Amino acid sequence: MNKFNRDLLVLFKEELMNPQAIEHEVELLHELLYSVEKIDNLIIAHEVINLSKYKISSDEKIIRQTISLKELKPFIFLSNKN
Repeated sequence: MNKFNRDLLVLFKEELMNPQAIEHEVELLHELLYSVEKIDNLIIAHEVINLSKYKISSDEKIIRQTISLKELKPFIFLSNKN
């Protein structure tokens, strides 16, 4: 798995954690984010709301096109189903 350079702020409840335990927790967090951020998982968890056409679309092709846009058109929203 590739390691990405990302800025993470990790707060721990326990004050007395050794560096190995902290590194292990950060690695687990990285694995979780890696699986969640895959495009297929994003497509499953989102839908496109188009207020111009009064449509809500869960079609994979439309969601994939919308996610790939640098900037969304007016009145088109990417909504999380959760």
